[in-house]
Amino acid sequence: MAFLWLLSCLAFLGCGLPAIQPAISGYARIVNGETAVPGSWPWQVSLQDNTGFHFCGGSLISENWVVTAAHCSVSTSDRVVLGEFDQGSPAEDVQVLQIAQVFKNRKFSRVSMKNDITLLKLATPANMTDRVSPVCLPAATDNFPGGLTCVTTGWGLTDPSAQNTPDQLQQAALPLLTNTQCKTYWGFRIADVMICAGAAGRRGPPTPACFCARLSGHTHS
Repeated sequence: MAFLWLLSCLAFLGCGLPAIQPAISGYARIVNGETAVPGSWPWQVSLQDNTGFHFCGGSLISENWVVTAAHCSVSTSDRVVLGEFDQGSPAEDVQVLQIAQVFKNRKFSRVSMKNDITLLKLATPANMTDRVSPVCLPAATDNFPGGLTCVTTGWGLTDPSAQNTPDQLQQAALPLLTNTQCKTYWGFRIADVMICAGAAGRRGPPTPACFCARLSGHTHS
């Protein structure tokens, strides 16, 4: 299995329903995935430092909140960039927002990678457009069974030997694995609260975030 280590709802459409529909080829590997349709993942966040360097991804979950990974070590001096597709283009109409507060899970462990979640409160609300809208959060009763196809997105490396990350947003559809399947590769490092995704024949760590289609809209898992 191979994975992208970057993570990542129109008010009038509801959460998880992009105004611009994504086009997904299917079971492409996330390494050597494919370029996304611009604007088709409107909850995708680019987390950048004060120099404009992209260091992590995240997902918009409301006009005031972003969810990301605790291992990203975000601070209030960093910035949330919304509506971005091509990081090499200065012409995109993006929203650059300041972070008011960072709520990092105090139980996060870099050894076990458990509780790898951080919430970011925005200093000003995001402006909802056809390219900026939140993803749905799963209910406590939601089930994500092995075999369910989900999508992971971000600006991670598309080739293990590549020196630079791609400018344009990448995507890949991957089947979820059961935790039992995942533990055959990663053993005790896999906790029951983790979700694994990947393609047969490849090895990789549990994926930090996927978007899974439901009838009511895409859900962040």
